[in-house]
Amino acid sequence: MQNKRVLIITYYWPPSGGSGVQRWLKFAKYLPEFGWEPVIFTPENPDFDLKDETLLKEISPELEVLKFPIWEPYNLFRKLRNEKSKDTAKVLEKKKKGWVDKLGIWLRANAIIPDPRVYWVKPSVTFLSDLVKNGQFQAVITTGPPHSLHLIGLKLHQKTNIPWLADFRDPWSKWEFLDTLPMLKSVRNRHEKLEKKVLSTANAITTISPGFQKDFEHLINRKTDLLTNGFDEEDLPNDWAKRKPKEERIEIVYTGVIDSIRNPIPFLIALKKTFERSEDKVYMRFVGKVSEEVGKLVSEDVWLAQHIQMVGYVSHEKVFDFYANAHLLLLILTDTKNAQGNIPGKLFEYMATGRPVLALGDPNGDAAKILHSAEAGKVFSHSDTKGIQNFLENFIPRKEYLPSPEIQKYSRKTLTGQLAYILERICKP
Repeated sequence: MQNKRVLIITYYWPPSGGSGVQRWLKFAKYLPEFGWEPVIFTPENPDFDLKDETLLKEISPELEVLKFPIWEPYNLFRKLRNEKSKDTAKVLEKKKKGWVDKLGIWLRANAIIPDPRVYWVKPSVTFLSDLVKNGQFQAVITTGPPHSLHLIGLKLHQKTNIPWLADFRDPWSKWEFLDTLPMLKSVRNRHEKLEKKVLSTANAITTISPGFQKDFEHLINRKTDLLTNGFDEEDLPNDWAKRKPKEERIEIVYTGVIDSIRNPIPFLIALKKTFERSEDKVYMRFVGKVSEEVGKLVSEDVWLAQHIQMVGYVSHEKVFDFYANAHLLLLILTDTKNAQGNIPGKLFEYMATGRPVLALGDPNGDAAKILHSAEAGKVFSHSDTKGIQNFLENFIPRKEYLPSPEIQKYSRKTLTGQLAYILERICKP
């Protein structure tokens, strides 16, 4: 029996790095095993900072990838600022912003709705409409952010009535990122109207956490499917079970982004208080992009500078070398209004390594419940420096590093089976 074909519209695709690309790269990998042939539609010339060329190896030679040009306004503003970096978050993190920075942020907030990728919507719909009308696909999936991609799905569905699944990796109108922008109330209302149009029109809505699921269902009073992120067994090196951290010191590892909404400073304070006068040796590695504020704090403190290494961004493949040497993995969740539903994809990868997890975030949030259920770690609030310090003072490295059996329900293959079920449901006559 021939597989059905599903068009997956995603901005992030290899060689894009970071966690955003992993979700649909893995779904595309396993969908053929469940009767669906994925076809990827992605920008030919996307504007992103993090790249991971090793992820290209995960793309099957049989996977069809359609690439279509996109125009984004970032290059224009970089020319005005005379900057080359593609890290757009740096502008928001600047303490002293020039007039060009302020203008760019204001325009981003109020003139480009819902986001700078909106200029890709109309040409993409024109390009894809004939393919959809000719029966090339049995379903369409859009994933955001960027949420402008949902407008492509909306217009294709309105034109052709093709079954459409809208996937939300983050909230939209309630997204904490929008709160960092000087957004007019009328513009916020526009976001809400677009969001409700998408939520009410799509044949299915998926999101990554129970908290986000509850928020979407409250917004539109309709069923939203929970489809969490997960881990891929095939990412673990073949000799993983034999890899043990060294015993001469306690090594702590954090992987991912440290930015304005992920604050490790309470942990760093507790770390220093615990080990500054202790005979126990400790070493901390930040693997990934770290904000200038945190980098400066570490470099200017003698003790922290001697015990913390800023590794920088490495490939996903290389990350496992750092996991292997870790006795404890640090997870920094957001300290914002979306904290309840914040479940970063790396949580499941952390759990799959068998290393215990110490997290800063909402102790009653979705991530905390997952960790508690699997007995894989503990979450402390960002303000609970004493609690973090007490945990560190009593931390004893494990002799064995075996993940909880519960982690299996978060395998990428298992989750893809759930996705396939949703697709079958919305494609029923």
